[in-house]
Amino acid sequence: MTTKESARIGLGRAKVIMEEARGLYSRGAWNLVVRRCQEAVEVALKSALIWAGIQPPRSHDVGPALRDNAGRFPEWFSEVIPRLASISRALRAERELSFYGDEESGVPPEMLYSREDADEALQKAKFVLD
Repeated sequence: MTTKESARIGLGRAKVIMEEARGLYSRGAWNLVVRRCQEAVEVALKSALIWAGIQPPRSHDVGPALRDNAGRFPEWFSEVIPRLASISRALRAERELSFYGDEESGVPPEMLYSREDADEALQKAKFVLD
């Protein structure tokens, strides 16, 4: 399998995850929408790195790898890397909270997120996938 094929498969996986996020949105599972959006962004951006022949890092935030390798992407993509990296970092920060809640205070994830949080995560993920 070529890197281009592998990248296409990964992007397809990210699109399926986005469909899951939209389904969770219709059920009002705001925290899970945020979590799935983070996962979709991570998979999509790792696929972009693979497309460029770069081994993705084994971390959930791939923004630094995108920035370090901006010259290996087409210009139109390189121009949006700062925003992609920012989205990756922001959603990465929500990864554990959106799934496990605030373990220190005992607040479950369902009580930490609102429709507005889910809207914002969906907008960010849509930008990345587009």
